[in-house]
Amino acid sequence: MKIQEFFKKYPDEASCKSHFKAERDKQGVVCKRCQGQEHYWLSTRDQYQCKACKFRTTLRSGTLLHKSQLPYYYWYFGMMMLTSTKKSFSALEIQRQLGHLYYEPIWYMLHKIRHSMGKRDDNYLLGNEVELDEGFFEIVPNKERRDEIVIELENNDGKYKRGKGSQKQAIVLVMAESITVKPTKKYRHKSNKKVRYIKMKL
Repeated sequence: MKIQEFFKKYPDEASCKSHFKAERDKQGVVCKRCQGQEHYWLSTRDQYQCKACKFRTTLRSGTLLHKSQLPYYYWYFGMMMLTSTKKSFSALEIQRQLGHLYYEPIWYMLHKIRHSMGKRDDNYLLGNEVELDEGFFEIVPNKERRDEIVIELENNDGKYKRGKGSQKQAIVLVMAESITVKPTKKYRHKSNKKVRYIKMKL
C-alpha cells in the first residue's frame, strides 16, 4: 500500500480500530474459559462477552496488540512504514513522525511487528524439487563495512573487484521450489515446471 493510500483509508484512530475489529471478527473469538465461539460485543468496553459463561475477552487479547497501550493508529502506521518501502524506517524516525514522547514503546512495537512478519516464513516451507544457486545483489554497506571497503580499496590500488567477490555485492544463497504444471497448447514447447516459492539467505 502506498503512503497516500494509507492516509486515505486509515485517516484516524477510529478507522484503524474499526478495521481491526472487522478482521478480528473474521478470524473469530474463542473463549479462554469454556472454548465457546459465540460472543456479544460490548461496545462501551471494547470487549467480547461469551454467550455461554459470560467470560470477557478484550479486542486486543491474543493478537499482535495484546497488552499494548499504544493507539491502533500507531500500529497501523508502523506496519505501513515497515512495508511500504524497500528501505525500512528506524524506530526513532517513526517516533518522530508519530510525535510520541517516549522511544521504548515505539521500538518494542516495531520489534513485535518485525517478529510477526518473520514468522510468516514458516508458512512457506520448500518441498518437492528444490534448486540451489548463488546470487549477487548490490548492497548498501553500514559504517563498519564501509571502513573495511576503504582498506580493501587501498590494498587494490583504489579499484573495486569485478565479478564474484566484489565489494559492491553480497553473495546470497537462493533456493527455489519447482513444481510440475500441465503444459498448454500455446506453450507446449516450453518447460513444464514453474517456481512456487523462493527463499534467500545471506
